[in-house]
Amino acid sequence: MKMLIGVVTSIMIVGLIVATIYFYQSSNIPSPEQNQLSGNINKEKVEQLQPISNTNISYTLQNDELSITFNNGLSWRKVPVEKDHLFKGEYKGNKQELIEKSYFLSDDMAAFLYTEGENVDHQKVIVAYSKDKGATWKNSVVTEKFSPMRYRKIDFLNENFGYVIISGGRTMSFESSHIFVTHDGGVSWKETANSGVTSLISDGGFIDETTGFLSFGTINPTAPELYFTHNTGETWRRATISVPEKYQQIFVSAEIPIKEGNHLAIYVNQGHQGDYEGGKIKGKFISEDKGKTWEFEKEDQAIETK
Repeated sequence: MKMLIGVVTSIMIVGLIVATIYFYQSSNIPSPEQNQLSGNINKEKVEQLQPISNTNISYTLQNDELSITFNNGLSWRKVPVEKDHLFKGEYKGNKQELIEKSYFLSDDMAAFLYTEGENVDHQKVIVAYSKDKGATWKNSVVTEKFSPMRYRKIDFLNENFGYVIISGGRTMSFESSHIFVTHDGGVSWKETANSGVTSLISDGGFIDETTGFLSFGTINPTAPELYFTHNTGETWRRATISVPEKYQQIFVSAEIPIKEGNHLAIYVNQGHQGDYEGGKIKGKFISEDKGKTWEFEKEDQAIETK
């Protein structure tokens, strides 16, 4: 009798196993083993994210979303901004990498410039920023209404002072460019005075909290057009760059100055069409008066500046 009971019990157990397998195979419900396998696959997917650059602080656009890392890809934080919003505007980039200068990453802060809004001609310009390595995020509005952006740049010089430069409304070789500054680490933004220049902006930036520069001319420039402020953008004036006759119409586009010892230095490149010495040579100029006037120093194969 005991043997019969044992046989029946074994048959029931086998039948239960077969029924369970059939149930999971004929339904869309994953088995516990499949769930564990799926979890491993998802974990591998996260671990396979690759930084866009081989640096500790970087980002990726994999999985159609923006994520950042502060340890060369060992761990990631998702940025709560829709990927498409990062590329809206007249200039959209290649969408494989973020638009150059449209973001800021440092040991202490991450910030991304983007736009949103249903009306394409009146977009809200926003900065998403984090001060705790992406654990929490805040949004601040730079401006409520702006035309589709062409040029965009965001940068912070310290934990409090930063700036945003945007341009839009381009018609042929004319557009409107605007500069905004923050003194509270990106919580609020204030627009500076307008330079009044309608040429296409090629670069811009501040080297300290009061001294800033704007460089104009991107379509076949014939001479550098650089403007400066010594009062955080309350006024803008055109700088004088004394280009030697030998280099006139060769060095035509000014980059943003850098501090060098007790003076400022600036590289003036050849523009997109330059072919002097293969187009790689730049002119280096020096200013002893905080950027008002510039004198030629030498030809140089300069490193790229912000």
